Amino acid sequence: MNELLISLDLHTGTSLYEQIYTYIRKDITSGRLSCGERLPSARLLASQLQVSRSTVDAAYAQLVSEGYLQAKRGSGYYVCEIGSLYDLTQPGAEQQPGSMQKICRPQPKYNFLPGQVDDQGFAYNAWRKCAKEALLDLETSRQLLQAGHPQGEYELREAVAAYLYQARGVRCQPRQLVIGAGNEYLLQMLGQMFERTGKVAMESPTYLQAYHTFQNIGYEVVAVPMDADGMVAAKIPDTDLTFAYVMPSHQFPIGTVMPLKRRLELLSWAKEGEQRYIIEDDHDSEFRYKGRPIPSLQGISQLDRVIYLGTFSNSIMPSIRISYLVLPPQLVEVYKRKCGFYASTVSRIQQMTVCRFIKQGYFERHLNKMRGVYKGKHDLLLQLLKEKKWVYRIYGGHAGLHMAVELDCGLTEEEVSKRAQKYGMCVQGLAECYPAGRRERGGRPVMLLGFGRLSEGEIREGVEVLGKCLQGG
Repeated sequence: MNELLISLDLHTGTSLYEQIYTYIRKDITSGRLSCGERLPSARLLASQLQVSRSTVDAAYAQLVSEGYLQAKRGSGYYVCEIGSLYDLTQPGAEQQPGSMQKICRPQPKYNFLPGQVDDQGFAYNAWRKCAKEALLDLETSRQLLQAGHPQGEYELREAVAAYLYQARGVRCQPRQLVIGAGNEYLLQMLGQMFERTGKVAMESPTYLQAYHTFQNIGYEVVAVPMDADGMVAAKIPDTDLTFAYVMPSHQFPIGTVMPLKRRLELLSWAKEGEQRYIIEDDHDSEFRYKGRPIPSLQGISQLDRVIYLGTFSNSIMPSIRISYLVLPPQLVEVYKRKCGFYASTVSRIQQMTVCRFIKQGYFERHLNKMRGVYKGKHDLLLQLLKEKKWVYRIYGGHAGLHMAVELDCGLTEEEVSKRAQKYGMCVQGLAECYPAGRRERGGRPVMLLGFGRLSEGEIREGVEVLGKCLQGG
């Protein structure tokens, strides 16, 4: 029986029994106290530390309840066999490649990553008002503590259906809509609705979140080349494909707008197969700065072969995690049979807040305001880039919250990103948007420059800093 070297601090805010507990636990996990070793009796330890026996009893009882000690009647307290096992989970152990861990980096001064939204112009007061009303209505109707409808609250689906028809020409009834927490969840659910796993054709480059989601649910992803009009329908392999995933109104990351002829070719492809569907991801159609909004592919289709996917992440805020899926009529019953038992992944309060935000006109006013804000940033960035000799070509202008910029600088995309980090800037290369990094080596680097969250002053400074890092190393 080793002597316990415990030093108590009477002036700290930690109780004496907690200090005793902490010392003994540390000695056990460090291996100083070995398995099977007997500890001093509570009476003896209390005498040594000059504390009451009840204090030591409380510490021993806690260690027994957590499994560090074993109490044997009439014999005393003994150390349990956990020391060697505990080493396996010690914090600070070296992480293996591929392990899940949070990588902390300093906040960049110039964050040009795509997917960032402006947090200064949001209608905070209107949102707060809608949230209070939603909470009060649910409380008054005694629905606050009840689980909502699996497809999402009917009132919200009704509001979304009306908005989509007015703004995007999408033809649907509330019964065709499914509300979910993010596009990835809805894609996972969609994949489970079909009898077997299949194949999905995706543009290359593409939105990798969707690419990895399809892979995770067992779908084989077929990368289809793009031209200036988007996915080349004629190059979709003549194999047993289930889906073609496209972003026709503003392709990510290039920004291509798919013309009518190419859309009709895609619809023709879907018609040729019995179980072929087009997934139309309309992720940021609200922000177009030149000409009229591009009509949805779903709106022009007469085949009921288009599954429409949208989100409020860009139009309202990423943090609410509300997306929606519009199913063709013939898939509604399939959804109910295969996935209708899933509980809704979005809280009723949040759904009803968005519902009021739409129905009371705040959403439309917010979009009009932010469209003006983003247009100002877009036009400024476009003007600044056109003046630079190191800019070879600009893709995806006049829409969305980012641009793809081809640089004439003799560097690779990875080198540009590393140099930019030294200057306090975050930029993303186009190669990161290719499935499995399949972009061919060589050629000029193409960087994605998101402008949504940056102020006009930061955009001006950032473009100058980018030029310096391209030249200075």
